[in-house]
Amino acid sequence: MNVIGQINESFFAESGFDVNQIRAEFPILSTQVNGKPLVYLDNGASSQKPVAVIEAMDAYWRETNANVHRGVHYLSQKATREFDASREKVRAFLGAKHSHEIIFTAGCTASINLVAESWGRSNLKAGDEILISTMEHHSNIVPWQLIAQRVGATVLPIPISDAGEIDLDAYRGMLSERTKMVAIIHVSNSLGTINPVKEIIQMAHAAGAKVLVDGAQAGPHIRINVQDLNADFYTLSCHKMYAPTGIGVLYGKETLLNEMPPYQGGGDMIHTVSFEKTTYAPLPYKFEAGTPNIAGVIGLGSTIDYLAALGSRFENREVADISEALDAAFRTLEAREKELTDYGMQVLGDIDGVRLTGTAPNKVGILAFTLDCAHPHDVGTVLDNIGIAVRTGHHCCMPLMKRLGVPATTRASLAMYNTHEEIDELVVGIKKVKELFG
Repeated sequence: MNVIGQINESFFAESGFDVNQIRAEFPILSTQVNGKPLVYLDNGASSQKPVAVIEAMDAYWRETNANVHRGVHYLSQKATREFDASREKVRAFLGAKHSHEIIFTAGCTASINLVAESWGRSNLKAGDEILISTMEHHSNIVPWQLIAQRVGATVLPIPISDAGEIDLDAYRGMLSERTKMVAIIHVSNSLGTINPVKEIIQMAHAAGAKVLVDGAQAGPHIRINVQDLNADFYTLSCHKMYAPTGIGVLYGKETLLNEMPPYQGGGDMIHTVSFEKTTYAPLPYKFEAGTPNIAGVIGLGSTIDYLAALGSRFENREVADISEALDAAFRTLEAREKELTDYGMQVLGDIDGVRLTGTAPNKVGILAFTLDCAHPHDVGTVLDNIGIAVRTGHHCCMPLMKRLGVPATTRASLAMYNTHEEIDELVVGIKKVKELFG
């Protein structure tokens, strides 16, 4: 580790951040791969889970397993209380005004499809325009293409710079009375760029458009406040923020959600059903048809509890209010992960033959690159042989790869439990690739 890394490690230790203690709370990090300690750098795909979350889900299956919102018996009532408590925790996590503005889905993809189908079906018509950025994940491109094809609207890409930043001047020029929706990623999954979404939202609203923010990569790295952003819709992919797979969140402003028709029909989303007319349940249940992922929702609530507890740990004091505790946690986590990202960009950029992709100064969590002597898939295979897990490919961002002029990249994505030493191991691994293929 370099001197700067040592100084910063000392600083974070004094602030109550102990990376070794955090790592000990994630059991999978003790895994051995081919006789080497696992270096897990694929957090942008899915982060690992702390013991607290694993145990909370295990406790649900062992002690609580029952359906919610339907039964009068003890287990159903207990499950319902825990389920509803998780919704309130998510409200605090996102800074939403009301818990009924929080809709549980299967993930960011499901959340975006819900808005595209329900809001889009009611509000888009021929000649309307939907603006998305060139760096969007496919899940924030294809749903808008599908609804646009159905109604005769047009999807237009907002240009980005070579460094991977939104061209705000170009964006400003694209906004018009035809713009009805702007769908924008908060943090790029392929570049790590933190987009200026508050400014983007203000500009869209001035043109009369609504805004959906894809927060899949922002959730684990940034303290989010949807009221401060004034986002119309905001999505979370919870398995990327230390929670279980198969659970996501859609936040929507109450007025918009009330105006939108149901996305799916079934149990728990109805008020009355007859062959003559069906009426629907109020928010949030109108958009939660069928039996939900109850264990996943409870696990998500436990994840937020875990993050809030980190706030007390970092502050070296008990912080009772969950919003205040989350503020405290992310003050340290944001600084830590920004410093770790900057360190990674520095040491990777010093390797001959490495081309970094995503060099915006305001970025976090992503170290993406190409190597002039080897295809990313070969890089990933060699790294896996020495215990380093990265992601290779187009990362569900084919239009972005075309803009960058590359077929694929190698992506190392960081979490709060990663260390300078692991980045140093990545450097050693890349040099080994060069030895084999150079």
